[in-house]
Amino acid sequence: MNKKNYIIQNKPFVVPTTDGKLIKEHFGMATNGNAQLSMAHMIAPAGWSEPFQTPEFDEYTFIIRGKKQFIIENETVVLEAGQSIKINKNTRVQYSNPFTEVCEYIAVCTPAFSMDSVNREH
Repeated sequence: MNKKNYIIQNKPFVVPTTDGKLIKEHFGMATNGNAQLSMAHMIAPAGWSEPFQTPEFDEYTFIIRGKKQFIIENETVVLEAGQSIKINKNTRVQYSNPFTEVCEYIAVCTPAFSMDSVNREH
């Protein structure tokens, strides 16, 4: 038997959303049951935003195109294409795209993203 030491992901899990954001999880809980790390390709439409949250995971974001706004505790940070950020777990944050163009980015969470550990405010 020839066991490969790698996995090519051709069929990411498309996370159902109601806010117009496209989320394709390539690795993580929904795709391959990995609780240690998740990696997703995201496309956030212009005008998109999420509620504040205080995740129980570190989140790394790399912006591919467009701009993304982060409100981290009480500080507003805007990243553009080619920039990246790490937001430490247990930090109150809000993600949004209040701009006029779509924002495409990669998000990596350690441990993996889960709705049970994101702690979104209502």
